[in-house]
Amino acid sequence: MLPALALAAAVTVTASPAARARTGPVPSTAKAPTTAKFPRDFLWGVATSGFQGEGSFPDSNWTRYIERKAPGISDPYKKSVDFLHRYPGDIDLARKLGVKVFRTSIEWARIEPKRGVRDPKAIAYYDDLVRRIRAAGMRPMITLDHWVYPGWVADQGAWDAPETQADWLRNARFIVHRYKHQGVIWITFNEASAYMYKELTMRPMNLGQLAAMRTALTRTHRAAYDMIHKLDPGAPVSTNVAYGTALNGIFDAALFNDVTDKLDFLGIDYYYGANAQNLTAGYSLTGEFWKIDPEPEGLYYVLKSYQRRLPKLPVYVVENGMSTDNGKPRPDGYTRSDHLRDHIYWVQRAMADGVEVMGYNYWSLTDNYEWGSYEPRFGLYTVDALTDPSLSRRPTDAVATYRSIIAGRGVPAGYVPVRRPGWCSVEDPVATCFGTTPTPPATYRAPAR
Repeated sequence: MLPALALAAAVTVTASPAARARTGPVPSTAKAPTTAKFPRDFLWGVATSGFQGEGSFPDSNWTRYIERKAPGISDPYKKSVDFLHRYPGDIDLARKLGVKVFRTSIEWARIEPKRGVRDPKAIAYYDDLVRRIRAAGMRPMITLDHWVYPGWVADQGAWDAPETQADWLRNARFIVHRYKHQGVIWITFNEASAYMYKELTMRPMNLGQLAAMRTALTRTHRAAYDMIHKLDPGAPVSTNVAYGTALNGIFDAALFNDVTDKLDFLGIDYYYGANAQNLTAGYSLTGEFWKIDPEPEGLYYVLKSYQRRLPKLPVYVVENGMSTDNGKPRPDGYTRSDHLRDHIYWVQRAMADGVEVMGYNYWSLTDNYEWGSYEPRFGLYTVDALTDPSLSRRPTDAVATYRSIIAGRGVPAGYVPVRRPGWCSVEDPVATCFGTTPTPPATYRAPAR
């Protein structure tokens, strides 16, 4: 998920009272927008991460942060949602959705709990996990680093230590060699900007250490990209970027800007946007993500923006989802199904405008440990990790919705987003500050592939 949005909240655009009151569309001479159906080979997926869902986790930087109650830690980790022992059932839940991609991470701290010593039980678990994902008709999307590293790496100085880069690459080489030629989509680092932000505040680090970490991640990604292509030729490799609203330029500078020549696709994580009528991104400062009003149309502008920057690369929405407060309905009545349909509509609008979108992952399949708390609920299936000993998976309204979207290759014809576009979006002020964005019904005028 995207905790680093707190960096952007303080500089969200403000507007005059007259601008905020302006809601009517401005006449336009532009041609009517169209909506494209998703191609039959589109990569629908679900996403999670090892640490956030597995439970029973070995010594790591994050188990230590939790033990000492670092800033932002409010709940104990416990068994999380026990994916470690319930993964066969969760994979089956994903299969029944009709998805083609299952994203998770293979955790270095579990594979190599002591330097140079690999755990055969952990390796057998990940072997079976990958085998079951493929047997269910899905491609594994494997994240090599989702912000967690072994305790012994923390002891040697984490990313301050030059040897950490070599140690990380040694572990990555072992994983890639083991799962090569199995259709894996590889992610090196998850949201480098958020990774750095969390280490800055939880470890914590000073600015010199932050700069050293940035350099280390950049060098390591570049080396990993080349290594993966040698071991697993043809496998796509990327690092997913956290979209950061008003401070997105800073977010991209964490890693993305220096590795654009070492990407096979653009991996985008989009949760929240900002516009002159929506200042709720400030709630990211308090971790109350469920109080933020989503801006679905922002995804449309973000997809177009990144494709303009790197027009030869396809785009993959690696993470997108909505938080609720412990599973309670939003006060405004906006449901998880509304959120999902609205965002898919805007992806289809971007595709009709020429953006090459190759895949979309929903974050997440189940609720999980959101980096210090179980209160934010992102799951298609909700799990009461702190109060339900059975850790049962209960479907939300969005399970049937996602299944129908996948089967229908998009939102139904005639669909109009529930959430109206806001005025003067940070995502594209030129296009949005001089009128409202039109939201015509999904008509599928563009030819379906």
